[in-house]
Amino acid sequence: MSDGTGMSGGLGGTDAERAARRDQAVRAAVEQGLLGPDAPIVGLLDVAGIRESAAALRAAFEAVTAPGTSVLHAFAVKATPLVPVLRLLDEEGIGAEVASPGELALARAAGVPPERTVLDSPAKTPQELREALALGIAVNADNPQELDRIDAIVRSAPSGSPLGIRVNPQVGGGSIEALSTATATSKFGVALRDEGAREWVVRAYLDRPWLTRLHAHTGSQGIPLTLMAEGVRETYALAEEINERAGRRQVDTLDIGGGLPVNFTSEATTPTYAEYARVLRETVPGLFDGRYGLVTEFGRSLLAKHGTVVARVEYAKSAGGRAVAVTHAGVQVATRTVYAPGAWPLRIAAYDGKGRPKEGPAVVQDVAGPACFAGDLLAVGRSLPLLEQGDYAAALDTGAYYFAHHYAYNSLARPAVHGFAADGSGGVAFAVVREAQSVEEIVAEAGGAQASALTENLPRGGRTGS
Repeated sequence: MSDGTGMSGGLGGTDAERAARRDQAVRAAVEQGLLGPDAPIVGLLDVAGIRESAAALRAAFEAVTAPGTSVLHAFAVKATPLVPVLRLLDEEGIGAEVASPGELALARAAGVPPERTVLDSPAKTPQELREALALGIAVNADNPQELDRIDAIVRSAPSGSPLGIRVNPQVGGGSIEALSTATATSKFGVALRDEGAREWVVRAYLDRPWLTRLHAHTGSQGIPLTLMAEGVRETYALAEEINERAGRRQVDTLDIGGGLPVNFTSEATTPTYAEYARVLRETVPGLFDGRYGLVTEFGRSLLAKHGTVVARVEYAKSAGGRAVAVTHAGVQVATRTVYAPGAWPLRIAAYDGKGRPKEGPAVVQDVAGPACFAGDLLAVGRSLPLLEQGDYAAALDTGAYYFAHHYAYNSLARPAVHGFAADGSGGVAFAVVREAQSVEEIVAEAGGAQASALTENLPRGGRTGS
């Protein structure tokens, strides 16, 4: 079985089944008119795969925690901010980690209860904090100034929210600098190794008996499991210190963040949640003895492998002797890949005009997007069966962030997103997750209702100033 990179084989049963479901869904999307000349791009989400990921996450931590341990897995909403996805995950026992008023609104619209919602953000406004504390949502304070704000709110209106402080263990970065959250100069949390910072954190807890959680997030794409575990170990050691100095178990829950990397080079799911849980148990055995509740905040690893962006090849051409497939998927859906292809490569799968996996000799070719700049390329020099006009190019492993980071270059529309599942009779059933953005909506978003704002609604003055 091809994995989109020219390699094949070596897949586990679940990975192979997921690839087969995807192939079936692409063909069904063409047959049912979700893809075609008038619908040249669509996002597909594998509902069975999402459920499998949620089950694997729960099972991995159940295998290493003491019986009765409180564990909340909160999905990082920024990874796939779609209400139906959040409701599906809630049904699978996964809560929500939110980082803005918009993400909180999405979680609430999905029905995620406050007690399974966590608010993290480096720039929470007073109103955000008041709302979260009124609802009973867990909040991790990012810095001393934010803690001062929480102090004032708690004094005026006592809250049932679990409250804690986010710390930066400063254990180092990974291979993608922009995503490394535990470097010496990261913008997140209280930098533990800065002079006086650790003692400030301990005193903050001793002075506030209602601070009962401690949070750190080291993981992300490009971060090895050992470094992730080291960040958790440092956080655990700080919790132990706080509790020892308090003379009681004041910190009762550790929020260890998420950030399990995703393998974008093949179909295989690696690393797994089970592997990470084992590394954590070996590195921080006390984390799982039942004294601490746990919170996780995984995002990309739950959804990435279960999403596909499929785009019609509008034109097939050549330049400099190289084949170029011009498609409808580019920078507007794969912004990171287009601007940083070395850090965010995507596998591409070729399908024919009927949505069937394309066969034939591999041809070195570029897969281009629709935007009007030369660098709008999903893949460069990729060996694939030759993509021809009317075929389809599928960007694989795009279930996380690729449906979130729409980039309105050239006023390109946000594509529709459909979830799919087996229909019980050998076929595929689809459900609309998000409608395609219409041209009318693009105009409205661009100030269409204020067309005369600059020509009629302001005085025709001369130069300003003296």
